[in-house]
Order: sequence, then structure tokens, then C-alpha cells
Amino acid sequence: MIADFKKFLLKQNILSLAIAVVIGTALNAVIKAVVADFIMPIVAVALPSGDWQKATWNIGPVRFGVGDFLSELLNFLIIGLVAWRITRAFIAAEIPPPPTKTCAFCRTAIDAQATRCPQCTSQLTSA
Repeated sequence: MIADFKKFLLKQNILSLAIAVVIGTALNAVIKAVVADFIMPIVAVALPSGDWQKATWNIGPVRFGVGDFLSELLNFLIIGLVAWRITRAFIAAEIPPPPTKTCAFCRTAIDAQATRCPQCTSQLTSA
């Protein structure tokens, strides 16, 4: 039973998912700290005061917290931008595949510098 459970965990990539959640949680804390400690002080200087976060829109007895919504939206956009930039720093650009050519005999795509086809073993002429 334990062996089957272990196979399930490995086959379904549950461990990879668990590791991703843990790393994502840690990255979330880092991103929130960067935003709160470095970016929001700049935003606070750029905006007139913090009172805009308490602004409301009253329509009769209904009270909409427009300032709170805009504050959370701004926070979301800044956190999203920081998370995007951090992940772009860790994810390398995709490496293009090596150039290929087609074998004149078996029509298989092979490395452009190959002198013999690995499929049909024909001697290739150099171009």
C-alpha cells in the first residue's frame, strides 16, 4: 500500500507541485516585502496623501469603498509587475534549436553539420 502511494505521488508529480507551492509562498513573502519596503514609499511620495484610500462613493444608502478598491488594485498591479520581473530574471530565454537540413535520401531532418545521415547512414555531400 505504501509503495502504491509512493508511485502515485511520483507519477502524478504531487511532490513537484508541493515544492512549487512552498517556493511560491516564500516568493510571495519576498515580493510583498519588496513592494512594501521599496516601491510603496515611492508611490506614497508621488500621491498627494493616504486619504484617497478611504474615499467612498455614496449612492443613497449604499456606500462603495472606491478608495480601498483602487488601493488594492494598485497593490495588485505593483505586486504582479514585481513578480513578473523576478520570474523573468530566473527563467532563461529559450535556446533556439540547432539548425537542421534534410537528408537527400531518406528526407529526415538532421543536424546541419552532419556528414552522414544517422537514419539511413548515407554519406552526405557538404554544401
